[in-house]
Amino acid sequence: MTRLMLGRTLERICKAVLLLCLVHFVIMMILYFDVYTQRFDQIFSRFNNGRNASRNGHHYYYNLSRPNATFASYLATADQLLPSVRPEGNHTPPTAKSIPPCPEIPPGLVGRLLIEFASQMTMERVQKENPNVTEGGKYTPPDCRAKQKVAIIIPFRHRDNHLKYWLHYLHPILRRQKIDYAIYIITQLGEDTFNRAKLLNVGYTEALKDAEYDCFIFSDVDLIPMDDRNLYHCYDQPRHFAIAMDKFGFRLPYAGYFGGVSGLSKKQFLKINGFPNEYWGWGGEDDDIYNRITLNGMKVVRPDVRIGRYRMIKHERDKHNEPNPQRFNKIQNTKNTMKRDGISTLTYRVVQFKKYPLYTNISVEIGKPPPRPFRG
Repeated sequence: MTRLMLGRTLERICKAVLLLCLVHFVIMMILYFDVYTQRFDQIFSRFNNGRNASRNGHHYYYNLSRPNATFASYLATADQLLPSVRPEGNHTPPTAKSIPPCPEIPPGLVGRLLIEFASQMTMERVQKENPNVTEGGKYTPPDCRAKQKVAIIIPFRHRDNHLKYWLHYLHPILRRQKIDYAIYIITQLGEDTFNRAKLLNVGYTEALKDAEYDCFIFSDVDLIPMDDRNLYHCYDQPRHFAIAMDKFGFRLPYAGYFGGVSGLSKKQFLKINGFPNEYWGWGGEDDDIYNRITLNGMKVVRPDVRIGRYRMIKHERDKHNEPNPQRFNKIQNTKNTMKRDGISTLTYRVVQFKKYPLYTNISVEIGKPPPRPFRG
């Protein structure tokens, strides 16, 4: 009798294990099907583009589903896939007017990307990966006219290792997206309390002194998009890009969240008087910006949650960027403060403006936070 009961127990355990294996197999098949459906779509679209290119005598930009693909790395592959075309005798380079506008959805996008931070990264490697990026971190699509000129602005201090990874991933993504862009690193000098929003105001102001931009993308240096279909340009309404970070379980933490990566056109930025200058320390400024947007009759738009995913480079909280104890009180008073605190009242001093191969660095002094009120 005991042996019979033991046998039945073992049989039930075996059935349970088999059921769990079956469930695991089904889940893995669903995930693989989702990923490879994207890959097959890309292959067929490239095949069709290749046939059209061979008929028209043009070479297309090939991206063979590598997360960090660059144009130079695919020249040899593209030559193998497409027949060689002899240049015409009276060929003249196209003028700016003859170049077609860039497509709304660029054909070279990969979709979901593998983002990892385990491999060692150097600026030399990133520069070799991006030969078409010009001094100052600038790039213009050679085969089409982008509808916007985009300045990407990063508030910065003591994050050199993060910057290497950010440039490693973002330059290829932005090129595949056919963005006409430049990258500005706004470095806060000294060791006083960090002020993210004020640095973003500085970046907006200094970028416009360097070139005429239509669109401004404001990004933290530790956030990498996991899908290149999350297009870095401006929209009819202010855009929040980083809506599903890994640290939040790939969910929007709350409805009014506007942190991480966002984008505003020049007109939208000026309508809200830019960003607040008085948020010293961590937290609150992105909620203030969200309030400014809604109080001025605009609304925040976001990508699909499956596309707006981001990985954050893990790190300890920076020194002199402790949580701002006054942030909750300030957020409640945005309506009263936004007209007198913003781009119209910005003060700072540029110490260095230097263009590197992959970005432009602007080192600034932005002052110190006011003394906190004494509480007896």
